[in-house]
Amino acid sequence: MIRQVLRDALLQLIKEETHMERETDKNTYLLQEDENAGAVQIADDVVAMIAGLAATEVDGISAMAGNITHELMSKVGVKNLTKGVKVDILDKHVTVDLSVTVDYGYNIPATCQKVQMKVKTAIENMTGLQVTDVNIRIAGVNMQKNR
Repeated sequence: MIRQVLRDALLQLIKEETHMERETDKNTYLLQEDENAGAVQIADDVVAMIAGLAATEVDGISAMAGNITHELMSKVGVKNLTKGVKVDILDKHVTVDLSVTVDYGYNIPATCQKVQMKVKTAIENMTGLQVTDVNIRIAGVNMQKNR
């Protein structure tokens, strides 16, 4: 009985937080506007996805780390490509905050510098936006040998 109540409360919390994320993450930004061709807009979720994918391509980064809701959602099969990524876009300038898990044995400062450069380059090349900061928080160390 208690398990069922806890499970229902947890599912409701996930549902509410997911709904709130969908509402707040719908911010779009004008990349280009042409009187003859129309406008090109990009959602901040897209910029966050680019950042997350670029970060995980760097050797030594085990995974992106998310909050408890992201972790629980992934356990029930919902995959979120913006997990562990927060972007702020203001006047075509982007600030990125990443939360990552690093593989054991890698030099953390050197790995993070590679991540910063990879994320900055990917966002700037794909969107034309200027990345001003890529801030990284190490959320954990992956101790498993097989990656």
